[in-house]
Formats: sequence, C-alpha cells, structure tokens
Amino acid sequence: MKQIIGVVLSMALLCSCAATRPGSQRQDISQVLTTQTAAWNRGDVSGFMQGYWQSDSLVFIGKSGLTYGWQPTLDNYRRSYPDAAAMGQLTFSNLRITPISPDAAHVVGRWQLARPAAGDLGGHFLLVFRRIAGRWVIVADHSS
Repeated sequence: MKQIIGVVLSMALLCSCAATRPGSQRQDISQVLTTQTAAWNRGDVSGFMQGYWQSDSLVFIGKSGLTYGWQPTLDNYRRSYPDAAAMGQLTFSNLRITPISPDAAHVVGRWQLARPAAGDLGGHFLLVFRRIAGRWVIVADHSS
C-alpha cells in the first residue's frame, strides 16, 4: 500500500511540475493573447475581455488613468471602440513573457491597431498574468 501511495504522490508531483514549467507558462499565456487578438479582430470586445480576470480587483492603467474592475474596463473599451471600424485589426509584437512564479508572469510588448478609416494606433504594454482557478488571466494591464 505504501508503494502505491508513493507512486500516486510522485505522479501528482510530476504533473504539477509539468504544469508550472516556464515553457508551459509561456505557451499558455501566448494562447490567451492569440485568443484575444482573434476576438478583437472579429469585432468581439466581450470575447477579447475573456482574457482578463473577471474581478473588481482587475486594474487597467491607460491614458485616462486607473480603472478598477472587469466591467468598468469592458465599458471603457466599448466607449473607445464602438464598432469594428474603430477597433481595426490588432497585432501584438515584441512579446517578452517572463514567468515570475509558478502562478504569475508578466508580459511586455507592443500593440498596433490597423484602422484604415480612423487612423492607426499603437503603443506598448505591461501585463501581469496570474493563474487563477487553473486559467491564465490578466490581473493588471498598463497600456500606453
């Protein structure tokens, strides 16, 4: 019986270590960003926001200052980008994903909106990701 328990515990430890490898973190976080980009480029702001922590503790720092909470952040996006033409096509580049613990990482990069009718926009960002309830989500976003 002790051997079986030892094997089960060893397997659980191996699985948890594999789930927290830096390479795995980077892949999982990159997938969140890819999913967000696809949603944005479909004109789906709500889908884009699924990459953010749905909490009142989410913080977004932008040109207008601090916004706390998932819903106020969504409302700001909807006001700033009322339709697909205003949203344009989003690309992220120069991504640097840095794990800082098994359940946290930060991402630095550049964002670009190609908007033929409204004029292109772009800037840089620092995102703080946390793994909460098994999902990687953005808990803080500082975009310029």
